[in-house]
Amino acid sequence: MSLKTTTIGAYPKPGYIPTPDYFRQASLNDPGFTQAYDDFIEHAPQDLEQRYLRAAGEIIGDQVDAGVDVVTDGEVRRDSYIHYHCRHLSGFDFTRLTNKVMRGGAWEIPVPTITGPVRAGEPFLPHDWAAAQSQTDRPVKMTLPGPLTIIDSTFDAHYGDEPALARGLAEALNREVLALARAGCRYIQIDEPVFARYPQKALAFGVDGLERCFHGVPDTVVKIVHMCCGYPDRLDNEDYPKADPGAYFKLAPALDEAAGIDQVSIEDAHRHNDPALFERFRRSDVILGVVAIARSRVEPVEAIRARVAAVLGHIDPQRLVLAPDCGLGMLPRETARLKMRNLAAAAREF
Repeated sequence: MSLKTTTIGAYPKPGYIPTPDYFRQASLNDPGFTQAYDDFIEHAPQDLEQRYLRAAGEIIGDQVDAGVDVVTDGEVRRDSYIHYHCRHLSGFDFTRLTNKVMRGGAWEIPVPTITGPVRAGEPFLPHDWAAAQSQTDRPVKMTLPGPLTIIDSTFDAHYGDEPALARGLAEALNREVLALARAGCRYIQIDEPVFARYPQKALAFGVDGLERCFHGVPDTVVKIVHMCCGYPDRLDNEDYPKADPGAYFKLAPALDEAAGIDQVSIEDAHRHNDPALFERFRRSDVILGVVAIARSRVEPVEAIRARVAAVLGHIDPQRLVLAPDCGLGMLPRETARLKMRNLAAAAREF
């Protein structure tokens, strides 16, 4: 027997992909990054779709070669996983940017402004999923930003009521999730990293939002929530103010009891969690981060195996999946490959 493996979302984009990229920008405070995507779309190369297909094939190929079971397309079409989705919703103004302190004060960024009711448009992720799935016979997981994370990454000039805005976002996201399920996608992940930043909000209305996101999704779909403790502003920055991993203890029971959530993805490689945390997940599977996504050092197989062995003292192996802490987009491609390879090698030893 071996443990199952997956990746979380982002992956280094090949050089021939001209899409503006959150991980490539020179400064997180550069307002030009948000505006650059519109310019990119207006002047996109005619063969852009062929480039995306080629890149998805290469990115998925890296994961398959490493031995990953459930892969992603590396979010290769996205400038950022949050704003890419918001651009497909009504109510967001990307020409009106507002400075906002984000991620519990970690940085200040110009963000798009919510100027009207949030509504879903025509589904767009089924196309992205089908294109990626055409490149492999392994299941391709699709990811979406969650309501609280969207709220934290935009400026609300319309609702003035976070729970009401979260409900509107959840309903719009639910339409996209249902469209993915109808298209045949069997692994759908909602990313809510700000849960760890704001556990009180998560418990007050964030978990309810997740349930709304997955409402009506059939049992044949594996429904996942991912909550890491945050990306740093650069690779190998150990002083970045990540969220308190103690928030996981507050959130675990509510997420474990939430309707329609099958797997909970948490960060563990950057900072190991207290093993007692895993005993709080009594029903849902745990996706365990076993390689760090913002450290250039490649974790040895032996170190990964030792950590997993310790965790397995507190959760059944049938309910443990191995993954990186978060998306791999900040890393050089060869480093990402090596980390995935060692992750999968360690999984095969159980």
